[in-house]
Amino acid sequence: MITVHHLENSRSQRILWMLEELGLPYEIKRYERNKKTMLAPPELKRVHPLGKSPVVDDDGRVVAETGAIVEYLVEKADGRLGAPAHRDSALRYRFWLHYAEGSMMPPLLLKLVLARIPLFGKAAIKRIQPMIDVHLDYVESELAQRPWFAGDAMTAADIMMSFPLEAARARGGLDSSRPATIAWLDKVHALPAYETALKKGGPYAYA
Repeated sequence: MITVHHLENSRSQRILWMLEELGLPYEIKRYERNKKTMLAPPELKRVHPLGKSPVVDDDGRVVAETGAIVEYLVEKADGRLGAPAHRDSALRYRFWLHYAEGSMMPPLLLKLVLARIPLFGKAAIKRIQPMIDVHLDYVESELAQRPWFAGDAMTAADIMMSFPLEAARARGGLDSSRPATIAWLDKVHALPAYETALKKGGPYAYA
């Protein structure tokens, strides 16, 4: 049985959604953020030295880092939600799978941190937002060409991209001026597996 060490309002919501899509049995161990610092509780360090979420424990095999967990689950499910057979689609799959955390999340996270710093933070955000806009324009141009990130069918790349785009809509300037991206998010949020994962996961500010 897979245990998901799930932190509220975090990247680990994607893992719950993926497990629901794959139909793999799992259980959830929930953790709450520190109300003052909004950081993960120290209990998570007992699961993995970094003390971060998500972490999954699959009968004693502990896997951390969202992208690594996603790839692990694709393998466990015999390739379901994995790379498409067509080479170009497979390349897009790998790109978006890594782009989500490698390129899109850093400026969004930086904006969140800067927003908590008086005066200096507001001035710095003016320089960060144009960086975020480059990513949002790029995503919009890609989703205007195809229904899902890799091609005609949903893959794990879409699951990986959900969190940065949800964060972008909440605090990164994503709005109706980018209709293809908003339509993609609305489509994701209407999926039965997503809705079930949301109910099981508890508080999640980005849906």
